[in-house]
Amino acid sequence: MASIKDVAAEAGVSVATVSRVLNSHPSVSEEARTRVLAAVEALGYRPNAVARSLRTAQTRTLGLVISDVLNPYFTELARFVEEEARALGYSVIIGNADERPELQDHHIRTLIDRRIDGLLVSPADGGSPLMRDVALGGTPMVFVDRWIPGIDVPVVRADGTGAVKDLVAHLHGLGHRRLAIIAGPAATTTGNERVEAFREAMRGLGLALPDAYIGQGDFQAASGRRATERFLALAEPPEVVFAADNLMALGALDAIRARGLRVPDDIALAAFDDIPWFVHTDPPITAIAQPTADLARAAVRALADLIEGRTPQSVTLPARLVVRRSCGGAATNKRSDR
Repeated sequence: MASIKDVAAEAGVSVATVSRVLNSHPSVSEEARTRVLAAVEALGYRPNAVARSLRTAQTRTLGLVISDVLNPYFTELARFVEEEARALGYSVIIGNADERPELQDHHIRTLIDRRIDGLLVSPADGGSPLMRDVALGGTPMVFVDRWIPGIDVPVVRADGTGAVKDLVAHLHGLGHRRLAIIAGPAATTTGNERVEAFREAMRGLGLALPDAYIGQGDFQAASGRRATERFLALAEPPEVVFAADNLMALGALDAIRARGLRVPDDIALAAFDDIPWFVHTDPPITAIAQPTADLARAAVRALADLIEGRTPQSVTLPARLVVRRSCGGAATNKRSDR
């Protein structure tokens, strides 16, 4: 008996394309559709009707796998995802990857076993084989915040490049020249994107970013603490620490205070991912804010479109700089927030 792989080989297309044709997905070209149907006929292939009905029967349930539920950014994202999904008639089951790829994959397998209609994922790494298999297998999936290059699914994310450039210009205008960054994991798209945006913004102002001023973090508070302790032990420590997420900024603040230093008098501090409690620290922390609610809503709508047979586009929204007092000077420009 012929298999779906035999059909794909006969038609010269991928297994995913065969699956899309058999499920009447609109994204397949007419040429590919014709080849697949001809191969089905030639090989006498008959899909398992029971399995197909299980795959296509909707449960009105979405799966959301987030990188870290303890990160206030992802907690807020999950809240808005659930809110938008409810408005569209869906329930949401949430899995917390805790920044661990193996736990992420466990949640994805569990959600698929529960016959969710589609997946929203913020990947904890950049190359999960399971994620590729899920996408190729035809499960509707949307990446939110982070993504995996080479996997052809819609991506809903914020672009922080302009906001990072604004931050570096703000720091430069305050007289700071020695700027350090605590980067996120190199295996994540956001980890790479933020450090490269920072490096490029500094280069544009004629500032160097020496290796000693790049700390490797993992989007957890402890890594921010360790990186900052290393910065402060240098013969010439930086004037500013920019943490590429809010939890690493918290760790950096702990390290600074443990040394008996003051922000911003002794060292300035800024963060990517603004969160509500940044306004309550002393001083309030300058941060780059992502449009979390808009990202969540766009991601849910894109996934609903996929489930309902439409073809959504990827969405990129701009992040913005929120200037407070943690870098020195007064928070007086039009993007400021005391």
